[in-house]
Amino acid sequence: MNDIQSTEDLAASAEAGGEPPSELSGPAKALWLTKADRWDDAHNVAQDLGSKLGDWIHGLLHLIEGDVGNSAYWYSRAGQSQPSGEEIDREWEKIARVVLTDS
Repeated sequence: MNDIQSTEDLAASAEAGGEPPSELSGPAKALWLTKADRWDDAHNVAQDLGSKLGDWIHGLLHLIEGDVGNSAYWYSRAGQSQPSGEEIDREWEKIARVVLTDS
């Protein structure tokens, strides 16, 4: 049974620590790891997704890292507009809504 039904559930699960729930899709796992402040793990998952959604998450990760140029490249590949660095939390929620709707 999937206990993750909303962006709030996903964030709360990540902030509680431990490991991501096994039922998460690849994109949801990448976002979980992002919220858990496990950048390298999130980057590995996002990079392996091989999709526009993975590229979008990949772009967010490089924005979090502060590598704006690399982030812009991945946002372009994803067909998305790159937000400012001040909008990272809002962008995470935006992507999470898409991911949870598509799961």
